[in-house]
This record gives sequence, structure tokens and C-alpha cells, in this order.
Amino acid sequence: MSLSQLSVPSPLSKPFFSKEKKGASFVALFFQEKIGFVHSGLSSSIWGLVVAVVFVCSFQNSFAQEQKRPKIGLVLSGGGAKGFAHIGVLKVIEEAGVKIDYIGGTSMGAVIGGLYASGYNATQIDSIFQSTNFDELLNDYIPRSSKSFYEKRNDDLYAIVLPFNQFKVGIPTALSKGLYNYNLLSRITRNVRHIKDFNNLPTPFICIATNIETGKQVLLNKGNLPHAMLASAAFPSLFSPVEINGELLVDGGVVNNYPIEEVRNLGADIVIGVDVQDDLWDKSQLKNATKILVQITNLHSIEKMKSKILDTDVYVNPDIKNFGVISFDKGKEIIRRGEEAAFSVYEKIKALADPNSTYKKPKLKIEQERLDLIHVKSNPLSRFTDDYILGKLKFKPGQRFDYSVLQSGINTIHASENFNAISYSFEKDDKGESLHLNLIENPTKTYLKLGLHYDDLFKSGVLLNITNKNTFFKNDLASIDLVLGDNFRYNLDYYIDNGFNFSFGFNSQLNQFNKNISPNITERLLNPNGYNTINVDFLDLTTQAYLQKGLAQSFLVGAGVELKYLHINSPTLSNIYIDKSSYWSAFGHLKFDSFDKKIFPTRGWYLTADFQSYLFSSDYNNNFKPFSIVKANFERAVKLSNKVAVKFQGDAGLPIGNEGISFFNFVLGGYGFNNINNFKPFYGYDFLSIAANSYIKLASTIDVEFYRKNHFNFSANYANLGKNLFQSTDWISLPKYSGYAVGYGLETIIGPIEVKYSWSPENSRGFTWFSVGFWF
Repeated sequence: MSLSQLSVPSPLSKPFFSKEKKGASFVALFFQEKIGFVHSGLSSSIWGLVVAVVFVCSFQNSFAQEQKRPKIGLVLSGGGAKGFAHIGVLKVIEEAGVKIDYIGGTSMGAVIGGLYASGYNATQIDSIFQSTNFDELLNDYIPRSSKSFYEKRNDDLYAIVLPFNQFKVGIPTALSKGLYNYNLLSRITRNVRHIKDFNNLPTPFICIATNIETGKQVLLNKGNLPHAMLASAAFPSLFSPVEINGELLVDGGVVNNYPIEEVRNLGADIVIGVDVQDDLWDKSQLKNATKILVQITNLHSIEKMKSKILDTDVYVNPDIKNFGVISFDKGKEIIRRGEEAAFSVYEKIKALADPNSTYKKPKLKIEQERLDLIHVKSNPLSRFTDDYILGKLKFKPGQRFDYSVLQSGINTIHASENFNAISYSFEKDDKGESLHLNLIENPTKTYLKLGLHYDDLFKSGVLLNITNKNTFFKNDLASIDLVLGDNFRYNLDYYIDNGFNFSFGFNSQLNQFNKNISPNITERLLNPNGYNTINVDFLDLTTQAYLQKGLAQSFLVGAGVELKYLHINSPTLSNIYIDKSSYWSAFGHLKFDSFDKKIFPTRGWYLTADFQSYLFSSDYNNNFKPFSIVKANFERAVKLSNKVAVKFQGDAGLPIGNEGISFFNFVLGGYGFNNINNFKPFYGYDFLSIAANSYIKLASTIDVEFYRKNHFNFSANYANLGKNLFQSTDWISLPKYSGYAVGYGLETIIGPIEVKYSWSPENSRGFTWFSVGFWF
């Protein structure tokens, strides 16, 4: 091998080793010294040259092993959705065959850098981000299947939920608590979940956060990797601050959006830096809160970047000025811009590759999503019991389950609104793996909730709710709904949630309305003048005490006792009282709900089965005999395509024992109202139009979401009703009653807004119904 064939690293526009601490290329200096020695000894002896050559060759391998390539560090700046460009740069780095030895990042740079450090290659990270729903991420989406029946009711009832303390209404600390992000990061970094020192990751890693109390930089290089990434990316007002080691942390971009010095301190000789942060905008561009917050964050970092750019060996600055920090829908284009920027300095990047061994980062082999936990431990809580937490998690130690089960349980804890922050980590010892929960209790115990509704039965109503937690005992909840409008109503709930054990509750509710109804609804109505309709004032006051148990969030079984007072009179018939009786009964029920949405569902099941035995009555009409009612309902929603879903429904009911009394008959007609007693919706007939003590009904609806949150639907329903219908085969005959409806629905913050036109072949007239807001 001749001296002219000896290779040194290709020069960059800025030398690799321009600083004293980097020095000149050790291999190059070594050869210069030996060449000088050879020439000086040439005149004394030919053997001197031979010895020199042998000396050079004998040490070449050892020095080459030590200095075969410099240590490469990678710095990834923050920039929200602009950080997608990092993925494109990583793809080019891998294509050039460059191995990254150290990674440092801030905000989105911390997220992508952390994933790369945990072992993923660029293509895998691209796939992760392409499959992430960023609307759900920004809104901290909790799947409905993860919620208890109480939280499902909460979502389907209230338009606005606000903290309420000492008669003062508060506002949330941020749009999102970031738990969706945390669950996602925890699941995809499960391969390294037991590593607590980030230097021991497949690639050593650090990220930067900001102490919101002191304004100082916090370097995160130990602990829980997903927690550190989340803290570094906690953009103020968008995501809640994250507490780590007693410090309240927000986005690291506030103090250090480009941690080049920290990466050099890890041991990097050469730094590739990717800068995706915004330049400062002028006043004409500062049109929204997000831009103003970003501008504030950038005020200090822009000036610092000037010197940091000079200290960067390979500087990559993608052209993404036309994208914003929340342009997540433009991810593919931003990634492409990152690739283009990296290719513009490709020769510099390629020069960093080891000429003797081209590096290709392997695809990370991801562990199965299975957990086998021997213990579940939580930090001490003052307001909630261990049974409550385990009940929300939906699994017990010793069980083997998927990550999805863990995440569903964590979501259920989150949906309770009882905790400001939730994090978890895994510890492993000789006995097995344990889950460690860190729950920060929400100091807010009281909430003000608001809703709005209109339908053609109860008319207009404004819903005011006060909910208070831990009123008397741990795990308890007290709530009162007041409906102010055309018909005053209320609903009072008190509930003690005991997790896996049976829970206890008390409920009292008042419902009332005034409506013109058909005289044949009840046998009690006397109609000497032959009225087509009779005006009725209806009041129902019901009080229940019950116990119930939730099973896997989707099932609920319960039983209890009930006292019901009915007050029904008719102004049309000179205020004749139709009923003024109290009824004592016992009941039991089973419910299952896996719908993705209560209104306009696209997938899932909804099942109910109820049994109620009426035992005693004050018997205003002197016709009461003890009787029971059994009823059941099933609904199935199926998604046919991205825009089309169909829902099937079937329900039936009948008395057991005695025939019952007419005030508890099944009454069909109308749409858009909150069901009480045995009132059921039925297209083609007006509210409370047809009734009997037993019935069977089938219905189906095809729904087309032709534009986001805008729905067109067509419905059909069929029913048979009769006195003791199931004692003969009449219930399986051709339906006696049928009806159809076409409608438009819009999903809004106050709930669905719907208009339907309904008709029936048996009726000479059709009906147009309006419904606004969540049903209550």
C-alpha cells in the first residue's frame, strides 16, 4: 500500500476538526509524522525505510480502530408539526450510511429523537406518525369504550364542563392533559420501558424542558422516557405542564430549542443539526393565539440560534415557512421538505459515513403488546381507595393482557376527572414486572355543567348541573340537574363508586310535560264529547335506591327499590284526575354499551334488559293488582364505509302475572326526547299515539356522513302492539304499524341538531320534528 493511497475524511465546507478540542485528524497527523521520519532516514539506510513502513503498517490498524470515524451527534429542534421534517432528514442520513451516536432534541425534536434513540429507524417512525390521529391527540381523545356508564352519560348530556370553586367559575389549564400522547409513547417505546438511564438506550439521548416556576432549563437524561418526551413537548396552553421530580415542566423550546452544547457534552465530535423553528413574524402575520405563543417562545431562541448555527458542522434548515406548528394534516409534504433539505447537503452528510463499513440502521423488532404484571402500585391518595383505582383499571395483578387493556384502564381513570395528571412506569426484578402509577389528585371537587335542548314533547330546556365529589365519603359523587324552560325537571344523583366491588347509589328525578294525546292511550280517559285528542298534564316523580356493579366498562348490572308517584290530569275534561297514585316496586337491570358514539354511531352494540315488579300502590283508581314488566332492547351499528353506517334495532316488552295497569303501558310515537317509563320513539306517529301492555318493534337507519359532522339519514320502523300480545302468534304476523323518516343531522358542541320528516302509510298526515342538543 503506497502512501498516496492512504485516505482521510473528505473535507466539508467547514472542517470537521476546526476546534482545539476536536484537533486535526489524528490519523492524518500520524501519517505526516511518519512520512517525515522516513524521509529523514532515507540517506542513512534502506533498512530504515523498511522499518518505517513496517512500523506504520503495524500501528495503522490500532489507530484506525480508535479513530476510524468521528462520533456523530444529532440535534433536532422543536417546531410542532414542522418537526415532521426531522423524519425526512433521518431517511437521508440512513441512506448515506451514517450512524448516529448521540441524539438531543426539544419538543417535537425530543419526540422523534426519543423514538429514534429507542431503536426505531426513520421508515418506522414515518409509519407511526402517518397512522396517528392528530385530532384525537390534540383533543386528548378518550374512546367511549373506556368510559364508565356515568362518564358516557356525562358526554351525552353536557355541552360545557367548567371547574367551580367558591362560587367562581374556572377554566382548564390547557386544551389537553396530554394523556393520549403519553399512552401512545408508552406503548411504542415498550421495548425500552425498563431503561431508566437514557445513556443506556440503543442511542444515548437527552431532551430539554423548561421549569415553569423558575424559567430555567431542565436537562432530562434519566427516568421514564415517555414522561421526559411529553414534558419536553408540553406546549403552553395546548398541553398541561408535566411534573417530574417535583418540578413543573413545559416545552423546552422556551429556553433551549436547539441543544447543541448538550449533545457535544455527550461526546459528539461532529454535529448534524436540523432547525425547524419559525423565524419571527411581523404584526400582520400574528393573527391567532397559537402564532402569538410561538412568537413569544421564539423571541429569545432566534438570537441564540445565530451562534448555534455557526457551531453546527452540518446544518439542515428545511423550507417549511408556509406550514404551522399544528399543520399535522400536511405531514407528508413536511417530511418531503425535510428530505429535500438534507439532500441539499448530502455530500457533507455522506462524508461522515465510515468508508470501511456502510452503516444501515436495522428495523426495530417490536415486542409483543403483552404485559404480565405481578403488582400494581400507586402513590398514596387522600380521596380515593385502592379498590377504586383497580376497578377503573379493569384488570388485577396476576393477569396477562395487552397494552390496549392497560391504556383503556388509564383512560377510564382519566375520564373520571379526578386526577390532574396520570403517569406510569414499569419496574422489573427477580419476581417479575410491576406497574407503578403516579396519580396527582385534582384539587377541584366541584363542577358546573351546562346543556341546551329542544324537542316537541318536553319543549325547550336549559340544563344547569352542579357536581361535587367526595362530599361525604371517598369515591362518592353528588350531582343535581335542573332543567329550566317550558317544563321544569330535575335529576338528583348520589353514587359511591367501589370499583370491583358493588357500588351504591340514590336517585330522584322529576319529569313533566303537557301534551295533546289520543284518548285511547289509557282506559281511564272518559271522552263523552268524542274528542280526537285530549290535553294531558303528566308528572312523574321517581325515587330509587340501588346497588350496581360495572363489568369491563361496557357491562352494568344492578338492582334496587323504587317509589314512583304519578300525577296525571286532563284540562280538556275539566281537570279530571286520571291518576294520583304512588307505586312501590323492585327492579333489576343489565346494560351493555360498546357504541363509539351515542348519536350517529358507526360501530358497536347497545343492549338493555330490565325487570320490574310493582308490589304495592296507594291505588287512586282502585284497580291495582301486583304485576311485573320485562323489557329488552338491542341495537347494532355497522360501518359500511368511511361515510356510511347502518344501525339495526329491536325491542319488546310485556307484563308478567297480572295484566298491569294502563299508566305503565308501552306508548309509541315521536322522536328526539329523553325516554321515561315505557314511552318509546316511533316514526310515522305523533308523540304518545299508540299504546298497549305488550309490543315488539324493529327498526333500521342508514346514515351517510356526506361532509364532516353533517349527516343525511333514512329510517324505517315496524311494530305490533296488543293486549297480552305474546299469548298468541299475533306478534309474528305482518306488522300492524309502520313508519318512515328522512332527516338531516349536524354534530355540534351543544349536541346534535336534527330535523326529520316522518310519515306512515296508515296515517293521512306526516310530521316534522326538530331536536336540538343532547337529550335530557
